[in-house]
Amino acid sequence: MNKHYWRAGPLILALLLFNQGGWAQVAKAQKDSKRWITGAANEVEQFQRIEKYLRGFDQPMWEVGERYEKFYAALRRGNLELASYHWAKIKLTIENGTMKRPARRASADTFLLGATWDSVNAALQSGELTNAWKGFETARTACMKCHEAENVGYMNDQAMFTDLLPTPHSTVFHQTD
Repeated sequence: MNKHYWRAGPLILALLLFNQGGWAQVAKAQKDSKRWITGAANEVEQFQRIEKYLRGFDQPMWEVGERYEKFYAALRRGNLELASYHWAKIKLTIENGTMKRPARRASADTFLLGATWDSVNAALQSGELTNAWKGFETARTACMKCHEAENVGYMNDQAMFTDLLPTPHSTVFHQTD
């Protein structure tokens, strides 16, 4: 066996013996890592950690984007019930998001949560796929206008707005007589 390994032995033994507290601290930190809220020093720090974790309006908008794509896919399949479900969740998510970022509320109300939401919802509840697609286009336009009003117009240059468009064929996709 190589002599160099034997020379390292005393050094390794010394590190193990003199670092007992260090290993204990690592073990304790791993155990306490599951208590990122309740392990805070006080209630203020707990709420600060929660606020930081929940972030801003980007988190709700990510969910809205996912549901918008599911809304589109449901219409492509002629599943108005599923499209309605996602449309309702989009409203809830935006409302919850404005709780975190009240400055976004005016645009949300103007472009989506008021008459626009009601109009799209009525189109979905009509039971007519053609009307539902018109509602989708209304929602798409409202989203894009809201982005412009909030100075994030660059959001409109992504596939969900440029590629997910109603087409003459989409109004009959999986439609039954």
